[in-house]
Amino acid sequence: MGSVLAERLLRSGHDLAVYNRTRAKTEPLEALGAATVEAPADLADRDIVFTMIGGDADLLAVIDGPSGLLTGSHGPGLLIDCSTVSSDASGQVRRRARGIGTPMLAAPVSGNPKVAKAGMLSLVVSGPREPFETARPYLEVLGRSVTYVGDGDVARLVKIAHNLLLGVVTQSLAEITVLAERGGVARSDLLAFINDSVMGSAFT
Repeated sequence: MGSVLAERLLRSGHDLAVYNRTRAKTEPLEALGAATVEAPADLADRDIVFTMIGGDADLLAVIDGPSGLLTGSHGPGLLIDCSTVSSDASGQVRRRARGIGTPMLAAPVSGNPKVAKAGMLSLVVSGPREPFETARPYLEVLGRSVTYVGDGDVARLVKIAHNLLLGVVTQSLAEITVLAERGGVARSDLLAFINDSVMGSAFT
C-alpha cells in the first residue's frame, strides 16, 4: 500500500525520497523519479514523512529501532502515519516525535491497494490542527475524502469502529445470502435487488 501512495505523490509532481525494508520494492518508484535512502534516519531532514507499515512492532522498529526515523536529535517537519496500528503504538510514536519537536498526524485509510491506485481511499486524520492544514493538499492526493476528527490518536478509534462495522456488515450479508438461497432465491438475483435498492454498497 505504501508504494501505491508514494506513486500517487510522485505522479502529482512531488519530490520524494523513499525507504523500504525490502530494497527491490523501491525500484519502480525510482523509475518514476524517487530517490531511495538506506535507512529511515536518512529521512529525518525531510519536510513531511509518510509511513505505511504493517503492524505495531514494525512501525516501532522503523521509528525507534537502529537508524530509526526519530532516533536522532531532530526529526522531519511533520510525520504522517497511515498505518493501521494500535493507539498504544501510535501514542509511543507521537511521544517520541514530540520529544524532538516533530508534530505527528495519525491518518489511517479505508481501502485496498486497488482502491488506492484509483485515488479512491478515504482517510481519517487526527493530530494538531495546524499541521493537518499544512498536510491537507498532500493527503487529498492520496484519496477522495479526508476527514479530520480531532487531536491526538482519535483517528485510530475511528478506524477500529470502521473495521467493526465492516465485520458486522460482511457477516450479515453472508447470513442473509444463505437464508435467501435456502429459500430458493438465486444469489445473483438477491444481490442485484440489493444493489438497486437504498442498501446497495461496495459490499454487494
